[in-house]
Amino acid sequence: MSITCAPFDITYFKGIGPRRAAVLEKHGLHDVAALLRYFPRRYIDRRTIMRMDALQENTEVTVIGRVEAAGIRHGRKPFFSITLSDGYGTVEAVWFNSIRFFKDLFTIGEWVSLSGKVTFYRGYSMSHPDYDRLGELDMDAVQKTGVIIPLYPGNEAFRKAGITTHTFRRVLRQIFDKNLAQFEEHLPENIRDNYAFPDLENAFRAMHMPEDTLKMEAARQRFIYEEFFFLQILFALHKKHAAETPRGIAFAGSSPRLKQLYASLPFDLTGAQKKVIREIRADMKSEKPMNRLLQGDVGAGKTLVALMAALVALDHNFQVAMMAPTEILAEQHYMTVRRFLEPFNVQVVLLTGSRTGKARREILSLLQSGQPVLAVGTHALAQEKVLFGKLGLVIIDEQHRFGVMQRGALMYKGREVDRLVMTATPIPRTLAMTAYGSLDVSIMDEMPKNRKPVRTVWRFDDQAAKLYTFVRERAGKGEQAFIVYPLVEESEKLDLKAATEAHTYLQNGPLSGLRVGLLHGRMNSAEKEDVMARFAAGDLDVLVATTVIEVGVDVPNATIMIIEHAERFGMAQLHQLRGRVGRGGMQAYCILKTPYNIGDTARRRIKTMTETHDGFIIAEQDLEMRGWGDFFGTRQSGMPEFRVANPIRDRDMLENARRDAFALVENDPHLRHPAHKALRKKVVAEYKKKIKLFNIS
Repeated sequence: MSITCAPFDITYFKGIGPRRAAVLEKHGLHDVAALLRYFPRRYIDRRTIMRMDALQENTEVTVIGRVEAAGIRHGRKPFFSITLSDGYGTVEAVWFNSIRFFKDLFTIGEWVSLSGKVTFYRGYSMSHPDYDRLGELDMDAVQKTGVIIPLYPGNEAFRKAGITTHTFRRVLRQIFDKNLAQFEEHLPENIRDNYAFPDLENAFRAMHMPEDTLKMEAARQRFIYEEFFFLQILFALHKKHAAETPRGIAFAGSSPRLKQLYASLPFDLTGAQKKVIREIRADMKSEKPMNRLLQGDVGAGKTLVALMAALVALDHNFQVAMMAPTEILAEQHYMTVRRFLEPFNVQVVLLTGSRTGKARREILSLLQSGQPVLAVGTHALAQEKVLFGKLGLVIIDEQHRFGVMQRGALMYKGREVDRLVMTATPIPRTLAMTAYGSLDVSIMDEMPKNRKPVRTVWRFDDQAAKLYTFVRERAGKGEQAFIVYPLVEESEKLDLKAATEAHTYLQNGPLSGLRVGLLHGRMNSAEKEDVMARFAAGDLDVLVATTVIEVGVDVPNATIMIIEHAERFGMAQLHQLRGRVGRGGMQAYCILKTPYNIGDTARRRIKTMTETHDGFIIAEQDLEMRGWGDFFGTRQSGMPEFRVANPIRDRDMLENARRDAFALVENDPHLRHPAHKALRKKVVAEYKKKIKLFNIS
C-alpha cells in the first residue's frame, strides 16, 4: 500500500507497551503501515447477535457474552465449559476435545462471541462452537449503536501476550484519531470509478472501523482487486518486455533425431501430445525465449514431449538441463531418458548431491566444455560450481517443489535459455493465473488409448487381511503392488520407522513368501536405484515405500496401490500416488485405507477420489478444501501470498484484474502516462526485487 506514516514507535500505543510490541514485531507488525494492512478476518454485525433470553432450541445463532465461569468438569468423559451471560440470559459452551488447550484460554470477565447450534438440557448450551475472544467490550454500545465488530487473526504468541481483537481495535482507532498515516492513491482513477471503489483512506477506515456493511464490503472488494491487480501488472510487464526484447536462441533448423524418435515409437501419440509438441516447436523456433508451463494429468506423456524438445536443442549443438525435486525422481528420469535417447547417440549424465569424487568432476568438466549433453539432476545442477558451456534449454519437473531462487540459479546459467516447466499436479485456471501468470500454458488433457481408469475404493483398517489376500492373488498372476505410508507429523524419522516396521511385519506375516522390498528417503542413491531397478524388472512383488514414490516412478507392471492412512493426504497427492499404477494397460486398483473414525473433511476427500479420475476436478476441490496457502504445501515455492483475496472464491475479480492489468500495460508499457505516475512509483518501490523472480516463476 502507498502509505506514508509519521514516525511513531508502536510501543507507545495505549494497550501495547514494550512486551507486546516485541511480539507484534516478530510477526511483521512493526509500524503503522503494517498494522493498517492487518485486516480483520471477519466481522460480527449487531443485527446477527441473538439475545440470550430469545434463544430457541436447534437454531444456529451468534451470541456475545461475558465469561462468568470456566473450568474442566467431570462426568463419563471430562470436558471443558464456559458460561456466558449478556445480562438477559446465560448459555454454556462445552468442548470435549483439546481440554488442555481450552483450560487456560478464557479469562473470567472477558467478552466472547460464540457461533453454533443451540441445544437445551437444564439450560441452553452449544457443543464445540466457533468462538472469538473479544477482550474488553462495551456491550451497551454494541446493543444500542449498531457497531460492527471487527475480529482480527490471532495466534498462540498473541494469546500469551494478551493481544486480542480488542487490542487491535484500540490501536487502529488511535491511528485514525491521531492521523498517524497519510494515504497516497495508487489505483488509477478510471479503475476506481469503474468499480465504484472507495479511495484508499476511506477503504482502510471501512475495513477497521466499519460504519455499515455496504461500505465495509466495498472496501474489501477494493483490497481484493488490488492484490490481484498488482500481481497481474507484474506478469503483464514481464510478458510485454520479454516479447519486445528477443535475445534468446532460435532453434530454427530441423531436428533429425526428433524425427527418428517419432518414427521409432511403438504407439501413436495422443492428440494432446501432438498439439503441445507443435506449440513447443513454434516457441523454440522464435528468438523470444520460450517460457512455457506444461501441465497434464498423471500418465499423460509429458516426459516424452519434454524429451522431444530436448532433441531439438541437442540437434542444434546446445546443452539441456532437466531438474527434478528429489534424487529418486531424478534417477527415474535419468533411466527413462537413457532408455529413450541413447539409441540416438545422445549423451545423458546424472548429477545429484550424492554423486561425488571422480565421477562428479568428470561430469562438471563435460558440462563446462559445452559439448551437447542432456544433464539430469536435482538442485545440484543449480549450484554455483556447476558451469554449463552452452546451455540452451532448461526443463523443470514439478517446479513448485523448488524454491524460487533454486529455479533462477539454473535458468541464469545460460543467457536467455528456453524454459519448459512441467507439472503433473493439475492446476485450476484460477491458480494458473495467479501462480504462473506470465507463462504460456499448454494442457495435456488426453490419456493414451491403452490406459484403463484405475478403480479406486475406500477400505477400513479392519479389512487389511482381505487386502493382503488380494495382493497375493494378483502377485500370483505376475502383477506388482505398492504399499505407501504417509509422512507422519512432518518427521522423516517417524516416516522411516512406519515404513520399516511395516516392511518387517508384512515380509514375516501377511505377505510372507512374496518378495517385499523397501524404499524410503534416507537410503542412498545407489540403494534407491537398486531397489527401483529390481521392482521395475519384476524381481520384487511388493514395494513398501514412503511418499518418495509420489511423482515420477514408472513401473508398467504395477497394478495395486494401497495407501495407508489415506486421510492424511491431500487429494492432489492421492491423485499423484494413484497415477503410479495402471501404466501398462492392465486393470489397476487404488485402495485408500483409513481408520473408521476420520473427520468430515477427510471423508469428503476420500469420497471424491472414489468418484472421479479427472485431475482438474480433483485439484479444484482440493484447493477449495485446503485453501490457497496449503495447496502446494510449501512457502518457498514462490506462490503469491494474499491478505484478503482468495483466487477460488474471488475468481471473477481475478479475471477482471488480469484483464485490466494487461490492457493497461499494453497501452502504457512503461507506465509513463501521467495518470499512472503513482502506480509506477508503487511498482518500482515495492516490486522491483520481485520483477526478476517473475522471470523465474
